[in-house]
Amino acid sequence: MDEERIALFIDYENLAIGAREALGGMTFDFEPIGNALAERGRVVSRRAYADWSMFSDARQPMTRSHVELIEIPQRMGASRKNAADIKMAVDAIELAFERDYVTTFVICTGDSDFTPLVHKLRELNKRVIGVGVKASTSALLPPACDEFLFYDNLAGVDARGPEAAATDDVDEETPELETLVTTTLAGLLRSTQGDVLASSLKRAILRKDPTFTEADYGFRALGELLRHLDSEGVIELSDGPGRGDPVVQFPSAGSGEQGAFDLLQKSIEELSSSNGPVVLSGLKNQLRKRQPDFSEKKFGYGGFLQFCKAAATRGLIDLTWDEAVGDYIVTTK
Repeated sequence: MDEERIALFIDYENLAIGAREALGGMTFDFEPIGNALAERGRVVSRRAYADWSMFSDARQPMTRSHVELIEIPQRMGASRKNAADIKMAVDAIELAFERDYVTTFVICTGDSDFTPLVHKLRELNKRVIGVGVKASTSALLPPACDEFLFYDNLAGVDARGPEAAATDDVDEETPELETLVTTTLAGLLRSTQGDVLASSLKRAILRKDPTFTEADYGFRALGELLRHLDSEGVIELSDGPGRGDPVVQFPSAGSGEQGAFDLLQKSIEELSSSNGPVVLSGLKNQLRKRQPDFSEKKFGYGGFLQFCKAAATRGLIDLTWDEAVGDYIVTTK
């Protein structure tokens, strides 16, 4: 199956201000968007529109992510914002006509002013994916798109609020092999229909990290690497449609994942008996004190909150939002 070829257009001011105001003052991070799109196809164009004099700190990280920064000269009030919107819409339509190989357009904004652009792109037989901060996204925009991703829910976005509480007090280290494979596999399973083949998994990993090579982990080929993870119970391999290209999935009953849930329950019970109500923030650190190599990403979860919600869905714990505390209260059942 041919890969999707994606053109990305970012209304940077809308996302940056939306993230800061709605997600507990967090700084907008492009990487979760980049990773989500890597799981969907090959990004051939990346452009972000803003008056970059207002976002000077963002220039370097965006440039390192290979995003072309489109400068919108300083103007007053609404005229400045309208200039950015018009430039972005014109560039998107121009690309749709001049680059017919582009199959998918990703419009990163919550502004309903872009709804006509979405309609026109779909008339041109282009698939449109929207990305926006939930609290600052107009109700008109998501239904117009083929798919809409709320930035708040992307893997790697940690924010404080009723929908997403901050959960870690320490920085994540560079992803290990298991984490890289499982988070990529989880993203592919969410965004594609049907089975995930080893070849598709490898392409998605390379889109996330173009420097990836099995040799860095001591393996001679992808198949050898995947067979190792299968033997460790991290993934499960089965015969695919072509020789040497197996289907990759998560184990139907992973003992490692159940062990992680058991660790979560036990930690909550111990903490509540000695310290009273347990809040979600800082809980991951408590698990790591008991098991230093703990990481929810080994099991394909995008963040600790998602891992805890999975435990709640299985009836292992309860998650209750407490407005007074500004965090989730976690209890065992």
